[in-house]
Amino acid sequence: MTRAARGTPPEDDRAVPDGVTVFDDEYSCVANLASDLLGALRQAATDAADDGVTFYVNSGWRSTDYQNQLFREAVLKYGSEEEAARWVATPDTSAHVSGDAVDIGPPDAAVWLSKHGAGYGLCQIYRNEPWHYELRPEAIDHGCPPMYADPTHDPRMQQ
Repeated sequence: MTRAARGTPPEDDRAVPDGVTVFDDEYSCVANLASDLLGALRQAATDAADDGVTFYVNSGWRSTDYQNQLFREAVLKYGSEEEAARWVATPDTSAHVSGDAVDIGPPDAAVWLSKHGAGYGLCQIYRNEPWHYELRPEAIDHGCPPMYADPTHDPRMQQ
């Protein structure tokens, strides 16, 4: 079964309600995350809770349609596809569409992850997006790789 088939209908990914955590499988934005990413997030969230920090999912898995909508909105906001790409990936390149990325909030949760995330393999990928995390299992032993300034510097984003 694909990740998209496991969760609630794709329209659910368009607006994540306040208060959704990494433990809320009834939301497609959580249920459709890659299982290894979700496992690492849940372990980190459990440990962060001991420090009084709660991880909320601001965005997780996204449907192709929703990612396309976000990209089109960014083009309108920033004036060009090139500038929009600094903030929003296309559906073909987005780690959110594949279930391999999560945006964590509030800021204290992102700060906790920036300090402790490597121990779980969770790394901030882009310097301009302190909320965006992806799984890098090698980080457990070697630390997180250097961050890209923004998605336009990430070779995965080149089409």
